[in-house]
Amino acid sequence: MFGIPRMPLALGLAGLLPFAAGALVATLADVAPPDTDSPALLSSDGTAMLVLYGTIILSFMSGVLWGFATKTDGAAATTGYVLSVIPALWAFFARGITPAETLSYLIAGFLGLLALDYFFSRQKLTPLWWMPLRILLTSIVVICLAVGAYA
Repeated sequence: MFGIPRMPLALGLAGLLPFAAGALVATLADVAPPDTDSPALLSSDGTAMLVLYGTIILSFMSGVLWGFATKTDGAAATTGYVLSVIPALWAFFARGITPAETLSYLIAGFLGLLALDYFFSRQKLTPLWWMPLRILLTSIVVICLAVGAYA
């Protein structure tokens, strides 16, 4: 698919499972099973999953960008290192008053991350298949976060 090696594609898609699960729970929870008074899952559980996992993955991706920055030196490396910490800091500080607002901030963080991916790609610090993979994964992540935010 799009020249992406099989293993990075498979692992990237597997990494989407918590996002999909969070979006699913956010939309389908609050339904009590027969003969019970309370649901096993609440929609707020799905939203909390999305906030937690989104924060983790933005931080993880900062580390990936840091790795790309190590492939250069001088001023380019300094720029790369500075840019690479932005997603983790964004994830840490982007807290809204409501969970939906926090998910909206995470959406902005993932779109900003995609812009940083593009920057590192233009500097030829990423594999050629990086942007097709990141566009695919980011698109699905943003959809899942939006579902959680607006469910």
